[in-house]
Amino acid sequence: MLSDLEAAARAYQAAQDAVTEAQQRVAEARAEVPAARERLGQEIVRATLEGARQVDVMAASGYSREQVRRILRSAGVEAG
Repeated sequence: MLSDLEAAARAYQAAQDAVTEAQQRVAEARAEVPAARERLGQEIVRATLEGARQVDVMAASGYSREQVRRILRSAGVEAG
C-alpha cells in the first residue's frame, strides 16, 4: 500500500526536478540570444559591405527587408 504511495511521490519529485532542469536550460539558452543576435547583425553588415544582395541577406538571415535595413542603418551602412 505505502509502496505505491512512495512510488507516486518519487515520480512526482522526478517530474518536478525535470521541470527545474528544463527551466535552467531555457534560461541558459535565453542568455545566449543577445550575443547570437549581435553576431548575426555583424554578419549582415559584413555581407552587405562585401556586396551581397539584400534579397540573399534576407534569405540567409531569416529577417525581413525592413529589419535588414534597420540593422544596416544602425551600423551606418546604406542598403544596396
